[in-house]
Amino acid sequence: MATFDINGKVALVTGGASGIGYAIAVALLAKGVKGVTLADVATEVGERAVKEIEAKFGEGKAIFVKTDVTNASEFEEAFQKTVEKFQNVDILINNAAIALEKHWERLIDVNLCGVFRGTLLGLETYLPKYKSGEEAVIINVSSIAGVAPFVACPAYTASKFGVHGLTLAWGHPAHFKDTKVKVIGVCPGITLTQLGAESTENLFTDRYKNIYLSTPELDPNHPKQTPEEMSPHVVRLIEKATSGTVWIVEEGQPPYQYEMIKREQIEDKNYID
Repeated sequence: MATFDINGKVALVTGGASGIGYAIAVALLAKGVKGVTLADVATEVGERAVKEIEAKFGEGKAIFVKTDVTNASEFEEAFQKTVEKFQNVDILINNAAIALEKHWERLIDVNLCGVFRGTLLGLETYLPKYKSGEEAVIINVSSIAGVAPFVACPAYTASKFGVHGLTLAWGHPAHFKDTKVKVIGVCPGITLTQLGAESTENLFTDRYKNIYLSTPELDPNHPKQTPEEMSPHVVRLIEKATSGTVWIVEEGQPPYQYEMIKREQIEDKNYID
């Protein structure tokens, strides 16, 4: 698969007002995209982010669209306003997420259904119709909790495993052949964002908190990365990664591919008597 040329493209980033989403938007602009849409529920933060981008990259490089990814009409409006402003949309970053275990239904709706909704809109309608080149790209942001469970956070883990699965399904060559849209998964390691700060305050009970504090990856001394450290690696995946692949980006290091073992490759099957 040829390298995807980011220069002159247009990106829509959910959860784009701050954290990982904002860092990816800035990294894309630094690489030469024509414009970015920051789709987020945080209006004040989003509008401030647009001003910061314009101060650095020039006027007209970004717009903010208030978007709750659990609301289908708002999500579609983000695509529509992107096309109205920039005439195209080539890259979708499904990044919006929360970590509120106590509100697990809302968490699943944002983290999993929101990514499903965005991929469906992007893959089936907007990217094939409004891409400016031969191909378009969807990045689905999962987590290292999407390849191995955070046992204190079953809702978050379930949502991120789901993102992993839908990425493998929609990233299959059978879909790419028809749509020319690459679907790629990114699993960030522990990253310094507001999402992480939410976690311990919203577990089900103190019993879960004790488990949380004993999880190696969640230890305060475990190596972490900033959004600014990981975002250039995401840009590189947009350029180079093959559809249907999933990549771990942790500790500010280059991405490495995660592949699930196929069941037919299991040699020592542990049958139960």
